[in-house]
Amino acid sequence: MAAAQSSKIGLTGKILIGMGAGILIGLLLRNFFGGSEWVQDYITEGFFHVIGTIFINSLKMLVVPLVFISLVCGTCSLSEPSKLGRLGGKTLAFYLFTTAIALVVAISAAVLVQPGNASLASESMQYSAKEAPSLADVLINIVPSNPMKALSEGNMLQIIIFAVIFGFAISHIGERGRRVAALFDDLNEVIMRVVTLIMQLAPYGVFALMGKLALTLGMETLESVIKYFMLVLVVLLFHGFVVYPTLLKLFSGLSPLMFIRKMRDVQLFAFSTASSNATLPVTMEASEHRLGADNKVASFTLPLGATINMDGTAIMQGVATVFIAQVFGIDLTITDYAMVVMTATLASIGTAGVPGVGLVMLAMVLNQVGLPVEGIALILGVDRMLDMVRTAVNVTGDTVATLVIAKSEGALNEAVFNDPKAGKTAGSFDAEVHRGE
Repeated sequence: MAAAQSSKIGLTGKILIGMGAGILIGLLLRNFFGGSEWVQDYITEGFFHVIGTIFINSLKMLVVPLVFISLVCGTCSLSEPSKLGRLGGKTLAFYLFTTAIALVVAISAAVLVQPGNASLASESMQYSAKEAPSLADVLINIVPSNPMKALSEGNMLQIIIFAVIFGFAISHIGERGRRVAALFDDLNEVIMRVVTLIMQLAPYGVFALMGKLALTLGMETLESVIKYFMLVLVVLLFHGFVVYPTLLKLFSGLSPLMFIRKMRDVQLFAFSTASSNATLPVTMEASEHRLGADNKVASFTLPLGATINMDGTAIMQGVATVFIAQVFGIDLTITDYAMVVMTATLASIGTAGVPGVGLVMLAMVLNQVGLPVEGIALILGVDRMLDMVRTAVNVTGDTVATLVIAKSEGALNEAVFNDPKAGKTAGSFDAEVHRGE
């Protein structure tokens, strides 16, 4: 009986169990053996680090082939240039629109709550900011000079451009193109099957990631900036569970409750990995099989969103800019706030979907309005936790955009979206968990 009951625990439940167990064991080890060298060597940097890194690497392993193959498949079906241009225009406009909303809400909340405390300026502030790319460099580097190098280095914008051109060419060479397109369709099925297999590692990978986080998180920093932390968290949750569902209902008429219900797995993966790119295989699978978006839309909007849609990062940048200005006693004008909104919105285009990169872009935003970059040191201690939450917000926005655009293009299967059991059939990773019931 117990075995039968255990087999009914879905993937989401197993991930939550792994997450809770990892945090609990990590905190116990921290409290009782925190200063022990063997814990640091064999648990934190040993067991937890190895298992967590293997899980992250297994997800990252899929990103480049998944994006390239699925995007070629999607572009092949868009044989008319007007369709491709329309799809790209809608996607970019939606992402920039939601990023601007996120920044305005974040800055308004920070100005209202006043999270900054001038006494914190006396703290040790050592932060070596990496040079952020200029907008001109970002635009120039979109087009790859060497597609193979872009694929090997995982340069997502360049891969997207090459895949779109390659897929477009396939769709315009007649019978030979149809044979190549059929090959890519088969490869796409293989990649999705690999995703299914990798997902079975998720509870163990999440367990290790959470365990290491609980062992290494600096609680002293969390206490000193608790107001900042809570404000960013509240704005992130508001954007993820109020703004996005509202936009979904407004632009597509779809049920926000059904959407949130079906997004749990994706959000948990994003939270655990703190990487939009690493979560991309899960987002693709859920969007197509659970939410009903056609591959020709999802394969375009989701990889693009993982690269340029960084609403969660924009929220952090908006609140952090106001926070640091308050700490250093610097008054920002309406013009400065407008500059923050514009700079951070455009910077989101060049923000890669990997952990921690938001701090690099924050340095650029601070420089733009004349604030000391050293203030970033104040938020370093809590940024990892916030990075996890904002990544979950980012992938939620990617999926909302996909559904809205798919609906507008007549490429959304609403029967699949409204079916609570959709995606639990053969081929989805949930089916692997439920097999044998």
